[in-house]
Amino acid sequence: MKDPLKMLRQVQQMQGRMEKLQKDLEHENVEASAGGGAVTAVVSGTQKIVSVRIEADAASDVEMLQDLVVAAVNEAIEKSKQMASDKMQALTSGLGLPPGLL
Repeated sequence: MKDPLKMLRQVQQMQGRMEKLQKDLEHENVEASAGGGAVTAVVSGTQKIVSVRIEADAASDVEMLQDLVVAAVNEAIEKSKQMASDKMQALTSGLGLPPGLL
């Protein structure tokens, strides 16, 4: 059995690295667009919408515009989740945890 104090120190170090990663993700953004760039959504690494840009000519068809906004935001959120997952996986890769645990 491993040394319990050593394990506790490792857990505390990992907790500190995870907290730093969360703070870093708050300041990282991903961008996605829909309709050939008519609508662009920017989302933070913590899945918060930072901004939505709409080209002026996209405003002529309100129904289509609504669909484009939803599509761009959803894609940006998915990119943000993937980015966060990739960074978390890189952080925890040396722990030997089973996939999907974190």
